[in-house]
Amino acid sequence: MSGFRTTKAHMLRDSKVYARQTLMGGLSGFESPIGLDRRDRIAALKTGDIGFVHSWDINTSVDGPGTRMTVFMSGCPLRCQYCQNPDTWKMRDGQPVYFDAMMKKIERYKDLFQATGGGITFSGGESMMQPAFVTRVFRATKEMGVHTCLDTSGFLGANYTDENIRDIDLCLLDVKSGDEETYRKVTGGALQPTIDFGKRLAAAGSKIWVRFVLVPGLTDSESNVENVANICEQFGDAVEHIDVLGFHQLGRPKWHELRIPYPLEDQKGPSAALKKRVHDQFEAHGFVVY
Repeated sequence: MSGFRTTKAHMLRDSKVYARQTLMGGLSGFESPIGLDRRDRIAALKTGDIGFVHSWDINTSVDGPGTRMTVFMSGCPLRCQYCQNPDTWKMRDGQPVYFDAMMKKIERYKDLFQATGGGITFSGGESMMQPAFVTRVFRATKEMGVHTCLDTSGFLGANYTDENIRDIDLCLLDVKSGDEETYRKVTGGALQPTIDFGKRLAAAGSKIWVRFVLVPGLTDSESNVENVANICEQFGDAVEHIDVLGFHQLGRPKWHELRIPYPLEDQKGPSAALKKRVHDQFEAHGFVVY
């Protein structure tokens, strides 16, 4: 650990103020650095001593195999039109959590994870915005014998070294589009970093579950889906399956609450026929599709 935890008197670790401000609700059980000024927080973020967390939960079969602790990190560089969690876009809206507090929480569930083949999943937002914290937790988690999973667009893959990638057992890789024009329309970002990161995951021996959100009139064209399949083929045997996720409106209330104009206000989800067509396209390339 770096010295800031023990040398800063204003940490207030033993005070009534600290006790009152210990994170509750979606972050219950985590210690939070109280009283750190902006400079200290930036320094601690760079070393991975703290991470900015939106929330966490325990689930099964959603964010990887077995029973998992899914940690939703704050901050995201993309602005996907169908984002379910726009409240995670800004890192400053999260709560800082100690690395030690995170590891204590993982240790608490270690036996459950190992018994079910589960582990920890970092999601977001975009957890790759906080590479020091996430990779540090993954390294310690791997040493503990617990499975690691990263849910990401891969857009910030350059933030990860090859050594970092070797600590990722599974990646839930969001391939949001198969062509640059559609990708930029959907996310505001570029597609190529996702492709590059997927190739690096495959080279490192990590497993990949591809996620593709099917939005009628936006991502559903036969050519776009075909391009996504071609991209996935570049990852070879690393791809265990492709999840085709039908668009829904569960995230719309958050956009309204945050008073952000919602571009898919009246968008409908895909029909059964459309979902079957897309499933068939991916299966024609030899992929297992869910």
